[in-house]
Amino acid sequence: MDDCNIAAVLGRVAAERGDEAALVVKKRRGYRRYSFRELNFNRQDFAARLICAGIGSGDRVMLMVRPSMEFICLTFALFSIGAVVILIDPGMGYRNLLRCIQSVKPDILIGIPKAVLFSRLFPRPFATVRKRICVGRGFGVLGESLAVLKPAMKGQDFAAATDDLAAIIFTTGSTGPPKGVQYTHGIFHAQLHLIKEYYGIGPGEVDQPAFPLFALFSTALGACAVIPDMDPSRPAKVNPQRFIRSLMDEKVTYSFGSPAIWNVVSRYCLDKRITLPVKKILMAGAPVPGELVERLAKIIPTDGEIHTPYGATESLPIASINGREIVRDCWPLTGRGRGVCVGRPLPDITITIIRPVEGPIGDWQQARELDSGEIGEIVVKGPVVTRAYDHNPAETQMAKITDGDSFRHRMGDMGYFDTSGRLWFCGRKAHVVHTADGPMYSICCEGIFNTHPQVVRSALVGVGEAGAQKPVLLVEKVAGMDESTLISQLRDLAGQHELTRSIATFFVHPGFPVDIRHNAKIFREKLALWAEKKLQGHSCRDGL
Repeated sequence: MDDCNIAAVLGRVAAERGDEAALVVKKRRGYRRYSFRELNFNRQDFAARLICAGIGSGDRVMLMVRPSMEFICLTFALFSIGAVVILIDPGMGYRNLLRCIQSVKPDILIGIPKAVLFSRLFPRPFATVRKRICVGRGFGVLGESLAVLKPAMKGQDFAAATDDLAAIIFTTGSTGPPKGVQYTHGIFHAQLHLIKEYYGIGPGEVDQPAFPLFALFSTALGACAVIPDMDPSRPAKVNPQRFIRSLMDEKVTYSFGSPAIWNVVSRYCLDKRITLPVKKILMAGAPVPGELVERLAKIIPTDGEIHTPYGATESLPIASINGREIVRDCWPLTGRGRGVCVGRPLPDITITIIRPVEGPIGDWQQARELDSGEIGEIVVKGPVVTRAYDHNPAETQMAKITDGDSFRHRMGDMGYFDTSGRLWFCGRKAHVVHTADGPMYSICCEGIFNTHPQVVRSALVGVGEAGAQKPVLLVEKVAGMDESTLISQLRDLAGQHELTRSIATFFVHPGFPVDIRHNAKIFREKLALWAEKKLQGHSCRDGL
């Protein structure tokens, strides 16, 4: 396409949908509704104000605004003028947040008063910022206010090419420091196309996205987005009553969220005997237990659909499976150590399993493809796959493989294809436990122990040098269960399966460290250090 600017999509949708509801935001009293026409007007107005403030094409703009009309319209406005939007999850912790900000070298900061003040308190990471714009009451001391900026003459949107940089979005950092992923206008278009065509989402739908960025997709697809009454940086702490209230009030038809959110919401609905109007639920961010899928099926209409897309910040979505297939065919195998099935590749997506390699792979001809059933590295190619990490050539070299005029992305995950063409996830490559007897895969082994009714979740870690690591199984237990009894039962369970027979060390952990964004990705590196310390000072009551 000649002009690939993703912001133009909102203009086209506004011309078609006009005064239909595009965005619903919870206020102190009731809800505030914005039409597609209003959103597009605000998008153009904000763009004109930002141009007047001296912001233009190529400027790197850190957007630190809560989920709201302003967040949606400012993002599209920045796309309009050709600026690069930088989005960082504030829940990643101050240390990671400051490191990420410094790494992307922002030119402009647009944020709520608290964010602008934060930039003054920690000036070094913001050293490249030449202008601050406050969204809210800045009282004249926190930089220019968006509300008082005089709009310039409205002009044409920046004529973006497919490969022009549109945004930098950070990974969760579940296996290392968070990395900034470069998104082009073309990648956003490819994602919109996949979501629309594969999941059948478009005009007439009402979405309640628990991840703020997905509200942009909803409005761009002509659907109405409902901003949930929750803190997106604390998904497991969601108030189910508030989350459900807007689902019911606005007759939400589909919703995207992490398993942590739906775990809380589904239990509340079953307890209160609530049936939701939601006909499509999308869950992603971590392996989704079949038990959760079964629970969700009980609280949505009988013709409702549950999907679990698979992907990563660097490439999303690339595969998907529906809940019925998970429960019917796949979940029983997960409990026997087969891993978690994440479905079949989506249209125009090529997924390949290759022999694991520790260092960079310079050219695709150097990779060795594996046959069905063989576990290896998951590699993907397709229009939703990002090309590079921002200001991080070393990580880019590690993750990308040149393939003629194109490239492929190493997911950092281990998996295999079954004979039906379904992809099975076996765990992160960084989480493989390399024992003297061979590799042990986290998700495969944990699936066996997670079948125990008193286990909330488990984590396999390795202690020692790679090639001679000692496998250790840590669990979070149901309250009230005796530790020594549980460990004895887990040891018996391990002996029943060839995959886990070599595990002899078990610990009960008070609460796994997990990622903030999805509250589901376990930081096994931290657990490995914890287990090592326990082993160094263990006693009989530790479960050895």
